[in-house]
Amino acid sequence: MFLARTMIAIMFLGSFWNPVRAQDAARSSQQAPPSTDEAVVRQFIADVTSKNFSAAEQRFTERMAQALPPEKFPATWNSVLAQFGEFQSIEGVSHRQAGEYDVFAVNCKFARLKGVLTVTLDAQQRVAGFNMSVSVEAAVSSWTAPAYVDSAAFTERAITFGASPWILPGTLSMPKGAGPFPAIVLVHGSGTIAGDQDETYGPNKTFKDLAWGLSSRGIAVLRYTKRTRQYSATVMSGPEPLTTKQETIDDARAAVAFLATQAGIDPKHIFLAGHSLGGYLAPRIASGDPQIAGLIILAGSTRPLEDMVLEQIRAQVARQHAEDTPQGKKAIADAENEKRIIEDPSLKPGTRVTSVGVPVPSDYFLDLRGYDPVKIAQTLQVPMLILQGEKDIQVSMVDFMNWKAALGSRKDVTLKSYPLLSHMFMPVAGAATGEEYNQSAHVEPGVIEDVAAWVKSR
Repeated sequence: MFLARTMIAIMFLGSFWNPVRAQDAARSSQQAPPSTDEAVVRQFIADVTSKNFSAAEQRFTERMAQALPPEKFPATWNSVLAQFGEFQSIEGVSHRQAGEYDVFAVNCKFARLKGVLTVTLDAQQRVAGFNMSVSVEAAVSSWTAPAYVDSAAFTERAITFGASPWILPGTLSMPKGAGPFPAIVLVHGSGTIAGDQDETYGPNKTFKDLAWGLSSRGIAVLRYTKRTRQYSATVMSGPEPLTTKQETIDDARAAVAFLATQAGIDPKHIFLAGHSLGGYLAPRIASGDPQIAGLIILAGSTRPLEDMVLEQIRAQVARQHAEDTPQGKKAIADAENEKRIIEDPSLKPGTRVTSVGVPVPSDYFLDLRGYDPVKIAQTLQVPMLILQGEKDIQVSMVDFMNWKAALGSRKDVTLKSYPLLSHMFMPVAGAATGEEYNQSAHVEPGVIEDVAAWVKSR
């Protein structure tokens, strides 16, 4: 199995299908008594983890079968195993009622991480929802504050922002003192797994490192839960097809608008810091929001997503010395075919295409046709800080050099790459393979210092 941590693959991984609206789930927090349906859930998990997919699929509702068709199920599950490691055991099952559905949270132990498989049953004991997330307990217990954090220098408070039905929770880290303070809104990379407010991945929390490190240095930081995590069911099944507007852009602008109203914040110095997909979209977000005083692009790609997927697959196959194996050849051929379909001029909206075997609305790719983040950035009259890890295996130095070629001569643009850092801006010992994501680390102190100094110089 090839590790394919691509933008699109991560975005849809963990959101196979779930009919329960997040707000309904929140209202149904009271634990119901154990359900006799638990045996059905355990058997379904047993079928999935033993890769008896045909048996598992027989339990799907019609809608679930459309969301995760037979030809995609094995690749999607293998993508989970690539990130979590091989399945080992079920550690516990909890049950709650959510309207007409029974929702089961199955705590599982994998070789690398603990995870929660959420299985939703309808009244006929059919599987109407199935998704995957990192265990909150595992993520919280393995993270400790980095040495560059001064917890006495700032406070935090929970916030919500946005308009119904997309109200999002988050946290505002505020330096102590009168202010007003410059501020940063953190915008996620792709994913529901890494879509919490801390951008948690395994034992690491990129956004929490950034928020606490920068707030220790006199900069307010707002981080929030991504819409595709908070409202995974509604986003995927809503009347509007999912595009980056719904996934990222609208909420990033709403976060900036909210921040501008908060006491102690300097509304003329609110910056947007986009990581990965957030960096790719940062110029698009800023082009429609004059409130944004500047951009911080962290490992932002410059090329179409389907090109990035193919590049990552080829690189992963090469790292595993699998170019001449049937599996390696098939992985590359599949990615090449998916790219052809996505780029086909006859591709129509309202259909589905695949990326790394994951079904994606065609509208997502159609919306991005013709989008060139570098060209948009060239039209913006705001300062920019563009940072890149040279050991990044998701967004490469090719993209950094594209930013540099187009913007390097501007006095209000600063570009810097870090020889030893990964996509998460954490140090990597030896060659990067993706396994470093599962090893405890923190955002490099130099990155914190560089961002803080740049913001204060504005």
